Amino acid sequence: MVIDKPLRSGQKIYARGADLVVLAMVNMGAEVVADGNIHVYAPLRGKAMAGASGNTRARIFSLCLEPELISIAGVYRTSENPLSKDIHGKPAQVRLSDDGQDKLLFEALNS
Repeated sequence: MVIDKPLRSGQKIYARGADLVVLAMVNMGAEVVADGNIHVYAPLRGKAMAGASGNTRARIFSLCLEPELISIAGVYRTSENPLSKDIHGKPAQVRLSDDGQDKLLFEALNS
């Protein structure tokens, strides 16, 4: 599913059984949810939940990661626990660790 308009507070998009590609900003208060991966080619300031149906291999990609909440397969982190300076506001991906622990890994995308 591809969304090419900014998402405002209160809006929610759900890509059931698919990946979600957003070509515009996800503002605070907006939600993007996908059973697969989420790609945001703009600032991600709202909530992003990938792997909503339990897909632990799902990932979230953003060119400017500043989320209120980020979740993969139910494992989440809120903005109350700030991201490190090398990730916040920068191009990054989020995935679950491969070691069996339910831990989100935040990795900078080097250009």
